[in-house]
Amino acid sequence: MIKKNFRRIKKVENMKLNNNLECPMLGLGTFMLSPEDAYTSTLEALKMGYSLIDTANAYVNERAVGRAIKDSGIDRKNIFLSTKIWASEYENENTVEETLERLGVDYVDLLYIHQPAGNWLAGYRMLEKAYREGKAKSIGISNFEGKYMEELETKWEIVPQFIQVEAHPYFTQKELRVTLDKYGIKLMSWYPLGHGDTALMNELVFAGLGKKYGKTPAQVILRWHTQMGFVVIPGSKNAEHIKDNMDIFDFALTDEEMEQIAKLDKNERYYPARMNSLYSLQTGNQSLKNNMEKIV
Repeated sequence: MIKKNFRRIKKVENMKLNNNLECPMLGLGTFMLSPEDAYTSTLEALKMGYSLIDTANAYVNERAVGRAIKDSGIDRKNIFLSTKIWASEYENENTVEETLERLGVDYVDLLYIHQPAGNWLAGYRMLEKAYREGKAKSIGISNFEGKYMEELETKWEIVPQFIQVEAHPYFTQKELRVTLDKYGIKLMSWYPLGHGDTALMNELVFAGLGKKYGKTPAQVILRWHTQMGFVVIPGSKNAEHIKDNMDIFDFALTDEEMEQIAKLDKNERYYPARMNSLYSLQTGNQSLKNNMEKIV
């Protein structure tokens, strides 16, 4: 049984990006959160000491996240705000301004293109322009792997700071990380806890390490991510879970323990169908754009 106490949670560690910007290694993800839940969770997380918040056009909760940031009273410069441009918007010359307007900010700290779909190169050129104009302090790509990453590598004018992809102890993105390491591109993990898979959570190594350090298996896994050099953005609308997810920086896994966890790598995704379906997206997703404009 994990003992609960009221000690002060240790501050989230930062990492330096390939453009010398600093980014927290743990933040709040808002995927699948309704606008109401995204507002509440973002506000709670910021009050707890989080500073990294991740959203996206496609999550249809940017306005809610922006309101929470404003209502928190925290100085904008102390928040690392990340969002993603959806594939239907890659050829919309106003999409960066529209995204900033929904968020209620003058700039974002990290701006991604969400999928290698449609005219994704036009989308990437838009990121580079936003970066040059100071509207994005760093830029990134989401779900770019294999041939898409290889093609982008020959066409970028500005090397991205981040890639956001599925990563967890069962799928550590070993092949992709060879390319990332070459350019100093950092990995931000989605599905960091295997989408709550009980098989992953019940692995004996996590139970044992949890007992040793007084942590839950989920906290051990999140700490593994940060020690792998990944930024991790677990999402939740449960205030206690949000607090627990942050409470991982008061212990460190040993090299031997990291090697134990490495043996779990099966090179298997939880969401293989996602990759195929997202790569085949067409750019004419007007219904999503309508929702982005309407939801306040």
